[in-house]
Amino acid sequence: MRAAMRISALCEAGVIYVMTHDSIGLGEDGPTHQPVEHLASFRAMPNILMLRPADGNETAGAYKVAVLNRKRPSVLALSRQKLPQLPGTSIDGVAKGGYIISDNSTGNKPDLILLGTGSELEIAAKAADELRKGGKTVRVVSFVSWELFDEQSAEYKESVLPASVTARVSIEAGSTFGWEKIVGSKGKAIGIDRFGASAPAGKIYKEFGITAEAVVAAAKELSS
Repeated sequence: MRAAMRISALCEAGVIYVMTHDSIGLGEDGPTHQPVEHLASFRAMPNILMLRPADGNETAGAYKVAVLNRKRPSVLALSRQKLPQLPGTSIDGVAKGGYIISDNSTGNKPDLILLGTGSELEIAAKAADELRKGGKTVRVVSFVSWELFDEQSAEYKESVLPASVTARVSIEAGSTFGWEKIVGSKGKAIGIDRFGASAPAGKIYKEFGITAEAVVAAAKELSS
């Protein structure tokens, strides 16, 4: 479908593409069916919105954004596996592209910022809970749409990702290509830079290191 989707972006057609099975989480069908580079490749395409919602709230928000954008197509990347409703997510937050879902810091100075998209936002939230038990102040950011975040004011971006906080960890079950722009040279991007494998979702996530434990380990390394 990529060529047709590219033409819709070129023609400023407000098509809504609802795409499911968005990661290695689809399981046993294996690497021929598991997207790895797709998110990065659509983020690189001009005039198209790549939205990866984490739960029902964000899916509704993504659809609202898609309906309102009549001059550019939108891609809604949805998981195959079941996901919980997460505390702190919102329909309105999606329109900002990236927004805070939880934060136990004050003065816009968290020790760490954890960023997640889609099915991995839950993992980031779990990692934050664990890090907070160890006394860290942690902000969790849902980074549902890079394009929408790029369009926000400098003040808003600074309120979500303060330049002074360089200890940042992102987690996404896809290519890490492009994430350095967000986590910075001192941050850590957790993802998948190889083809997938055939296994149940839970097992393959563990094998590829897409886990809360991996986020906690990376965060401790950055903040030690």
